[in-house]
Amino acid sequence: MKIRMTALIAVVSVFVLMFAGVSFAQKGMGQGMGQGMGQGMGQGGGGWGKGGAYSRMYDPNSVVTITGEVVSVDKITPMKGMSHGVHITVKTDTETVSVHLGPAWYLENQDISIQPKDVVTVTGSRIDFHGQPAIIASQVKKGEDMITLRDEQGVPVWSGWKQR
Repeated sequence: MKIRMTALIAVVSVFVLMFAGVSFAQKGMGQGMGQGMGQGMGQGGGGWGKGGAYSRMYDPNSVVTITGEVVSVDKITPMKGMSHGVHITVKTDTETVSVHLGPAWYLENQDISIQPKDVVTVTGSRIDFHGQPAIIASQVKKGEDMITLRDEQGVPVWSGWKQR
């Protein structure tokens, strides 16, 4: 009788551990690093992914290209529940405009570095963001270096990209 009870406890323990492992895997291990955050906000770390409320602001019909000097590089959280992202302010001959690049976790893993005083050419969708003009960048060029952030439809290149 004692052997049967021990075997039953062992079998139940195995099932409990298997269920816990499956549940953990479904939620995602990267929740603290931007992945898994903002459930329901679209695929891709921290609400920045395709189909999320923020990404839907990108309008392929409002794409512009500007060239100017970077005034500042900042981290922002565009919408509640999103992970932080990188934002630059660019001064052109005619305006100073806010440019939203993408999630910080993605940009920190790229070979291009953008700093104040850099001259950049930005292509992206001109939007109204909290009552102010802004550009959601699809491409940024600095000298000979270029980074593509979104395709022509505004789909983020980091959708499906794995964080390191």
